[in-house]
Amino acid sequence: MTRGTLIVIAKEPVPGRVKTRLQTEFTAAEAAALARASLVDTLSAVRSTPASRRVLALEGDPGPWLPDGFEVIGQRGGGLNERLAAAFEDAFDGTPMLLVGMDTPQLTPGLLGFRWSGHDAVLGLTDDGGYWCLGLRVPDRRALIGVPMSTDHTGIDQLRRLRMLGLRVLLLPTLRDMDTPHDAAHLAAAYPSLRVSRLYRRLQHAAHPGLLFEQALGGTARVVATGIDGRTVPSLSELDRWQSPADEVDRLALSRCEGPVLDVGCGPGRIVTALAERGIPALGVDVSPRAVSLTTARGAAALRRPVQDRLPGEGRWGSVLLMDGNIGIGGDPADLLRRCAELIRPDGLVLVEVDPDDDLDDTAPIVLRSSTGRRSTPLPWARVGARAVLRHASAAHLHATEDWRAGHRAFLALRRTTTPARIA
Repeated sequence: MTRGTLIVIAKEPVPGRVKTRLQTEFTAAEAAALARASLVDTLSAVRSTPASRRVLALEGDPGPWLPDGFEVIGQRGGGLNERLAAAFEDAFDGTPMLLVGMDTPQLTPGLLGFRWSGHDAVLGLTDDGGYWCLGLRVPDRRALIGVPMSTDHTGIDQLRRLRMLGLRVLLLPTLRDMDTPHDAAHLAAAYPSLRVSRLYRRLQHAAHPGLLFEQALGGTARVVATGIDGRTVPSLSELDRWQSPADEVDRLALSRCEGPVLDVGCGPGRIVTALAERGIPALGVDVSPRAVSLTTARGAAALRRPVQDRLPGEGRWGSVLLMDGNIGIGGDPADLLRRCAELIRPDGLVLVEVDPDDDLDDTAPIVLRSSTGRRSTPLPWARVGARAVLRHASAAHLHATEDWRAGHRAFLALRRTTTPARIA
């Protein structure tokens, strides 16, 4: 396309505003970074294609990702079909125009360097039912207005509209858009040298642990926790048990509780729900928005907050629970137990589920591994058995009043250490 205008229509890659469908597996910032990389790949291909003009029809502001050689125009109009029609009108200089989006980073100058050869319009379909490019010799709003956008039949509808107007249409090869995590994985495997592919591979090995927990709780992926040594951490890999109602071992532990009860790291809320069913006032706290949402959906009370932040009822809780290995939160059991001692009333109880291995004392970080292939950054955590917990409890002025096992699980009940009165 040595003579004519190449148009790229794009959004400024701002977190939360682009590639939201990628956020089932990536954070908003990561999704925006992938969108930016895809846009840079697209602009690079367009810049390398011979053309008389190159135009970026942009929603938002240009950034350092924009290379030289592009004229920037703002998008106008309401729906996507209106914005596409306006981009053709605003970029027209009397020569044919080809418009592409920012979602097909695998574009090449070879794909874009076609010959019009007497055709009036050009269309490149995508395998999800849309299209990746549209070419017009002259602007014509009739070609776009009224065509339903973002459906699985948009491409066919667009082709019908062009032919209904009597235009001779040149069809270019069908491509795959990058809309979903599966799309991103496919493109990364098929086109490994792209900027977006390199970023995808880096992100696959650097996921935030909280994101993977959100995926697991939302049912979009299975997640397994392992130590740095690769060995599975069972207490953090039993999602089915977390999401099920409290089992017999849970109920045995809860029979020790004195209300009101604070469940630290409540997850999807099975413990708080079981306490509420017993008529015991209880509150769950968790840093996961999904966990809090699932807990409240069960009709139980939960608060999204780290345990180290200010909490309701400090110094007045009858019991504080650290179930499912949550003694490991933050990687510092002594500090966590000190915090729990601050939360309970003077005669209160701290109930800790410990590792069944009494001698285990491992404060190395853990890693979460997703069934979608992602691996988290290291998460501070501790895996500790009864002996280590007793040592940390002593430093927090707590002492054990009960030590029991049920099935494959082990528990300690701790209370504040009383200081004998000094005799004069």
